[in-house]
Amino acid sequence: MGQNTVFTGKPWEQDVSHAPGNISTGKLLHISGITARLPDGSINGPADMRKQAEQIVQNIKDVCDAAGASIGSIVRLTIYTTDLDAFQEARDAIQELYVSRPAATLVEISRLASPDMVLEIEPTVEMDG
Repeated sequence: MGQNTVFTGKPWEQDVSHAPGNISTGKLLHISGITARLPDGSINGPADMRKQAEQIVQNIKDVCDAAGASIGSIVRLTIYTTDLDAFQEARDAIQELYVSRPAATLVEISRLASPDMVLEIEPTVEMDG
């Protein structure tokens, strides 16, 4: 088990929190796009990027826990935001998702499923066993 992080040796790769690629050697947990929904289904912090980022991290942890996985084993992140500038200001709120230097994509889109949502994150996690 484990992942092999792929680097090309380009200097900029050391300055970013993600890797250009990862070779996974185990089973993968593909998690649906996670939003800032609270247990009752309402959105935490409507239109508030930081509150939503924090809630999304918790929701990802909850899915990982339910599957017997760890956010420390994330190998891929796809991040959708409706406001790239606001996301940059709240980026530190999701830094723990980058502990394993996953491959990552960040995309600004016009809208998400609810007008109150400003962020959605879709992780892929390598299972420990």
